[in-house]
Amino acid sequence: QVQLVESGGGSVQAGGSLRLSCAPSGRAFSSWFMGWFRQAPGKEREFVTAISKSGSSTLYADSVKGRFTISKDNAKNTLYLQMNSLKPEDTAVYYCAAGSNSGDYVRSRRAEYPYWGQGTQVTVSS
Repeated sequence: QVQLVESGGGSVQAGGSLRLSCAPSGRAFSSWFMGWFRQAPGKEREFVTAISKSGSSTLYADSVKGRFTISKDNAKNTLYLQMNSLKPEDTAVYYCAAGSNSGDYVRSRRAEYPYWGQGTQVTVSS
């Protein structure tokens, strides 16, 4: 059974920064492709960013491109999301997700991720 544990959420003013972390248990970390999704109140859970198993490929939603950076430290078994220039519209619960298959591709669809963390709240005030 895979468990994903997120940390690093909190409250920040607009323009500030936060870094989220996600540490999965179970299978070798290097075998996972991983992603971050978020869900604001009353809205659907949406894709934020994803990274391939090796970490060589990344994908970002247009809304966070240039502000957020995803990275995967296979030596530390940890996934990161560095969030800069935060905006009030970034306020949401952020979820770490993981999956594994052949190839080294990024995945952006929720259905492609069988494992999810419990979520961590990010609140950005104006």
